[in-house]
Amino acid sequence: MNLLSIFDTSYILKNSKNDRIRAFHGKSIHLKTKQKENMKDLSRRKFIRTGLVSFAGLAVAGPGLLKINFPAETTAVDKVKLGNSGLEVSRIALGTGSKGGSKASNQTRLGMEQFVKMAHHGYDRGVRFFDMADSYGSHQYVGEAIKTLPREKVTLLTKIWTHEDGSDRNVPVRESLDRYRQEMGTEYIDIVLMHCLMSGGWSNNRKHYMDGLAKAKQDGIIKAVGVSCHNWDAMVEAVDNPWVDVIMARINPFQSHMDNTPDVVKELLGKAKKNGIGVIGMKIFGEGRHVSDVEREQSFKFALTEGNTHCMTLGMESIAQVDDAVDRVMKIVKG
Repeated sequence: MNLLSIFDTSYILKNSKNDRIRAFHGKSIHLKTKQKENMKDLSRRKFIRTGLVSFAGLAVAGPGLLKINFPAETTAVDKVKLGNSGLEVSRIALGTGSKGGSKASNQTRLGMEQFVKMAHHGYDRGVRFFDMADSYGSHQYVGEAIKTLPREKVTLLTKIWTHEDGSDRNVPVRESLDRYRQEMGTEYIDIVLMHCLMSGGWSNNRKHYMDGLAKAKQDGIIKAVGVSCHNWDAMVEAVDNPWVDVIMARINPFQSHMDNTPDVVKELLGKAKKNGIGVIGMKIFGEGRHVSDVEREQSFKFALTEGNTHCMTLGMESIAQVDDAVDRVMKIVKG
């Protein structure tokens, strides 16, 4: 068949046998004859580069009309149920806190345009879960990225910094959440975690925050609550706490930036899963210390097959890293 070299984004009508075609809206399009090629082997990006509109499954019936069957989309990361939280999330979350703190991170340092471009590419590859924190300064960046995306198709997670002594009680939890929602441009936040718990006893000395988050959950402002753990005792406490819907835990096969040995941590996370808690793995590459080709493969395999995680957050900083993560993860998932 003749392949069409198109210089317009209109739908296509076949005109006659002399290789001329015309577009809807009366716009002219030129035909360029090429040798036969298996269209199913063409990727979506190749269609875009050659000017074809990516409109999957377009088929126009009627005499003399051209039928186009576009190839399947590039492999996308799958979705998983996040414990008993009631949420279904992409298996990979786009982390926005690499080298994060003081309202900035490697992701925000990309600049708004580059971040949004990476986030939209991730969305196309199925990465529809965004991991933020107030301290990363990433709310506005994700907010800009999701402006043109269906809100119901993305999952937003953020973290609130808490103090053992409750020194910021003068700022109500609801007030902080309202600011977060305004920065993201959303009416609700799917998950809010107490950020970076570094000791046990948090369920007693952080009641102020827990009550505020529980009330926001009751009011529909957030859907799930939980903790981000950077301490073994804090994580042990979280596993048996009925308040906790979600745990974010450090897990990798190298015991790098972890709270115990890989075997001990994965056993505890297995208990969390049995209790219905959603488990999100973080520090999958040991905070960037293990990123060789072999180590990345080993890290993904451990998190997916042994680590007792439902999903993982990755501090990706480029489109290439998004593609690498999705391809590797789905290869392991599909066996």
